[in-house]
Amino acid sequence: MENESDNGNSVVGSETSRRCGRSCLGPLTFHPLAVGDMVTLSNGCRRAERTRNTFKNGLVFSSRLVKIQEKIRLRVEKELLNWQGAMRVGFTNVLPSDRYLPLPIMAIPNLTHTQGHWAAPVPESHCQEGSELEFWLSGKGSVYVTSHNIKRHKLLTGVNLSKPLWAMIDIYGQTCAISLLGSEKRELLHTRRSCPAPEHLTSPDADSLNSLIPVSSLHGNSDESISSLDMKVPSDGGNVMDCVVCMEKQARITLSCGHQCLCNQCALRVSETFGTCPLCRSKISALSVGGV
Repeated sequence: MENESDNGNSVVGSETSRRCGRSCLGPLTFHPLAVGDMVTLSNGCRRAERTRNTFKNGLVFSSRLVKIQEKIRLRVEKELLNWQGAMRVGFTNVLPSDRYLPLPIMAIPNLTHTQGHWAAPVPESHCQEGSELEFWLSGKGSVYVTSHNIKRHKLLTGVNLSKPLWAMIDIYGQTCAISLLGSEKRELLHTRRSCPAPEHLTSPDADSLNSLIPVSSLHGNSDESISSLDMKVPSDGGNVMDCVVCMEKQARITLSCGHQCLCNQCALRVSETFGTCPLCRSKISALSVGGV
């Protein structure tokens, strides 16, 4: 992977994105720090599931900027017929990591009535379990959707193209779980595609957690705390995924829920600012180095 400073695909905590080459759009995942109260992320932040006992609080956003004509492909993993309506899709020019938590309970009308948000409902008939859809933004500011059982359908118009945009999905109503399958952007001579995002590791057993560090001990001198964590990183390296927040450094820190998904610096920031695991939303009570 190499860093690109001018491709416009920002990721959390960085102004650059990781790409395999000129034809790569970069990994496409859900933003781990901006999810609805009832949403759990898994599969490397590519799967988002809303709890079944509500129809709302299912907002998720893309982890990076999306391009005009970049077709975002997703699959409906689960549906519940006891609710009305289905997921909403759209775009926003508000940086996901700058949002205040908890997020609004619905994209429509809570976000669409505020500046910089555009979303529309996808018909229930096109959001059945197992359905795969693509949605994208045209060069004229219109949002389209298509699937195996629907031709290109215009959902809305009037999106402001003068600012960077992130994808926005509301896992609403009958839709209760979706997965991002990647994206592609057709150009004159070739097609650019997103590259695979890293899978998160299987949660380690509680007995394997080592070097347990209470979160409370990380407050105060953050530089000193981070240095002490660095000294305890296992020397064998192991099979370590990339941090789900910055997507640049290795995820050496295991949270109290068992997910090893954050680098040293992001672990400190997430625990102090949000206090919950970016994957499963469990409360962070302790951190450990390694754990696999």
